[in-house]
Amino acid sequence: MATRAHALRNYSLRRLMLMLPTLLGVTFFVFLLCQFVPGGPIDQMKMRIAGAGDFGEAGGSARSGQRASSLDIPEDNLLALKKYYGFDKPILTRYGAYLIKLASFDLGDSFRYTMPVETLIASRFPVSIYFGLIAFLLTYLVCIPLGIVKALKHKTRLDNATSILIFLGYSIPGYALGAVLLALFAVQRDWFPLAGFESLGFDELSFFDKVMDRLYHTALPVICYAIHLFAFMTILTKNSLMENMSADYVKTALAKGVTWPRAVFGHALRNSLIPIATSFGNNISLILTGSLLIERVFGIPGMGLLFFEAITARDYPIVMGYIFVSATLMLVGNLLSDLCVAGVDPRVRFGE
Repeated sequence: MATRAHALRNYSLRRLMLMLPTLLGVTFFVFLLCQFVPGGPIDQMKMRIAGAGDFGEAGGSARSGQRASSLDIPEDNLLALKKYYGFDKPILTRYGAYLIKLASFDLGDSFRYTMPVETLIASRFPVSIYFGLIAFLLTYLVCIPLGIVKALKHKTRLDNATSILIFLGYSIPGYALGAVLLALFAVQRDWFPLAGFESLGFDELSFFDKVMDRLYHTALPVICYAIHLFAFMTILTKNSLMENMSADYVKTALAKGVTWPRAVFGHALRNSLIPIATSFGNNISLILTGSLLIERVFGIPGMGLLFFEAITARDYPIVMGYIFVSATLMLVGNLLSDLCVAGVDPRVRFGE
């Protein structure tokens, strides 16, 4: 046991060390891409001077773009702008300066909000965590038992009825379902709010009213957050359990006199949890960073909406900060998945 724990610790340390070059590669690629995407702060300033509006909005049409491109800013002013935004230096020099700031957990300042990116992310991150974790917990608390029941009741009316709902949920994107739910239950019925995370005057409500108001704003977005993951995990649980129930080791256990419930829940079910454990960490990392389109549809001030607004406004520091946080969570999630598999499957060995 001590040897396995030692090997597991060494493996985790190696994986953590390998995250650094991976993050360097991801950040460099995104940083390089941002330098060549049109519509940066200088281009947007030209557009505003030309009366064309923001680059990412409807005013940035082809005709307005031509009008802005024909606008000449005095050379001295242009150089001053490039120096202010750091565009007067070579790309590698700018990337090196970015890494130096990143080493001190400084993600830079937003072009649009003129405030530190880490402050913006810190203000939006709890909202994404709130919706993500609720959807995550509800999914795992329901999909695993439902997948087990569907495997045991294969081809029954219960299995067929739930399969229809599951396949519909798997095929409908969360943001499209959100638009439908808003049209049905917010516009036509007025049962739920159209957008937002809380009602006006939320701070003046009592504790019970605050809880009810938060649930009022949570119901529809959580359904959209969880629907695809819920369908995927249910199908995965069912198929994995059915495959293990038909395996030779289960048949051998039954031939030796082991009861059917013990063969299923004592042998087949544990091996069926391995694929679920494999995707556990990845699901956490994806949920915690928010869903861009779902948060856009519901107007939820989370990480996804912040990233969407940063893309449309060409706010490169926020884009870089979001990608860095997402990549870090993804790498940590992959490691967590491996550790979950090791906890479920004792056959897994980590080499020294």
